[in-house]
Amino acid sequence: MIYDFSLRTVGLLAGCGLLVSHVFALVAAEQVKPWLQTFPRSRSMGIFLCTLAAAWAFWLAATMDLGEFTPNRTLICGVVLAGAVMVPLFADEFLSVRALGILALLAAEPLLGAAFLRPEQTRLFLVVLAYAWAVAGLVLVGAPYFLRDAINWILAGPRRYRLVAWAGVVYGLLSIGASLLFFGGDSPHNPLP
Repeated sequence: MIYDFSLRTVGLLAGCGLLVSHVFALVAAEQVKPWLQTFPRSRSMGIFLCTLAAAWAFWLAATMDLGEFTPNRTLICGVVLAGAVMVPLFADEFLSVRALGILALLAAEPLLGAAFLRPEQTRLFLVVLAYAWAVAGLVLVGAPYFLRDAINWILAGPRRYRLVAWAGVVYGLLSIGASLLFFGGDSPHNPLP
């Protein structure tokens, strides 16, 4: 395992993240909507998210077991650092969207790792979320204009915006509820009773 998180911890973190972000989107809709429209082409957000993704990837490359690639750890860390510098310089079109896609891919693994071999059926709240993030991450990296189009579609009417925001609130509450009621707080290294 790369991360040492229990299913309860991951479920609470993901649920709280969804809940807080989507409640904020409902409460501060007049500030969030213009920000969403400018996000896909925001260079400052792109550099910030790209730096965050590079730091996360560098930490993973520097600390995780790379198996047969362990002798090449220094080279891999160097490639991550070079990519962190070169991507904003040479691939700045929709940089924030691509960096968000990379972060979504990185964030999916802790959810899947914590749910691996767990007997609770409610773990599927996190598994479905993780795969949604992974698929979205792949799409955002490969075709970032889809996020721009999705944002325009969501913002086309107030009902759509509220529906998407409430869907995030409900999913966050379900994840928190499942974490508190059904997920044990035991170590991920002893998942089965």
